[in-house]
Amino acid sequence: MPLKSLVAVGLLASASVLAADTAKPPSAPVPLLWKVSDKDNAVYLLGSFHLLRPGDYPLSAEVEAAFADAERLMFELAPEEMQSPAMPQMMLQAALRTDGRTLQQELDAATWRRLEGWAGKNGMPVVSFNNLEPWFVGLTISIVEMTRQGLDPKLGLDNHFMDKARAAGKPTAGLERAQEQIGVLDGMEATEQRQFIVEALDQAEKGSAETERLHRAWRRGDAEELWNGMAADMKRQYPRLYRRINVERNDAWVPKVQRILTQPGNDDALVVVGALHLLGEDGVVEKLRDRGYRVERVCSSCALSGMSGNE
Repeated sequence: MPLKSLVAVGLLASASVLAADTAKPPSAPVPLLWKVSDKDNAVYLLGSFHLLRPGDYPLSAEVEAAFADAERLMFELAPEEMQSPAMPQMMLQAALRTDGRTLQQELDAATWRRLEGWAGKNGMPVVSFNNLEPWFVGLTISIVEMTRQGLDPKLGLDNHFMDKARAAGKPTAGLERAQEQIGVLDGMEATEQRQFIVEALDQAEKGSAETERLHRAWRRGDAEELWNGMAADMKRQYPRLYRRINVERNDAWVPKVQRILTQPGNDDALVVVGALHLLGEDGVVEKLRDRGYRVERVCSSCALSGMSGNE
């Protein structure tokens, strides 16, 4: 999933969370779960949807079994950072403009008019964005839109397993630090940041249908649909943005996952990250497979639906 949803928890302090859809779907979500093994231990890779609904629980037996088997868990950010009340302030501080210009001066007239229309629709004065960088505004748009559709970060898969690990006394860690994750956005070039806000407005104008399509694909465990819906267009239209948000971070994470596999002993781990980071040729799954590890998809219902266990 793009980074705009990865740091949702920090921004939702100021976003309006509307009533969630509590209708429970008839079955547990099909897991985006892979097992990576060497001769003595394993790492389970679980693709997260960062904002979910009550009806997305309980999870499948395979996911619960992976949690039970894991001696420790890893997330994009360690729980003490991701769930810290200081996170929103860190993000806001990074997003404040220091160049003496306003957001309106930076954006082209058409994009500013679109932002003005979105802000008015959501009861926000558009001038309140003027002292902020485009990446933060794009992130705000995305989170507001998703929460309007009943998706809640408190119910996201990351938060769910952070709470479970805490209750079970299992150690946790992060693949990156909060400042690094914020820096991915704040360090984008001006062109990339403007693309970021345009993409967020594009998604907002598509309405709930786009988010619902991706959410249903996640529930079905449909890796191909998620790849096409979340990554393929971004890779084609905004290649530099895609590389910064996805490829560079995956490349930094793979050696950290490898260290779990190569360390002495037979402790297993569960790694929970946004689904996008596991999919496609740039994903962590394929990068580990290319390094010679045995990788298999853990999904009993995938066989029934014709999905490959090794996709």
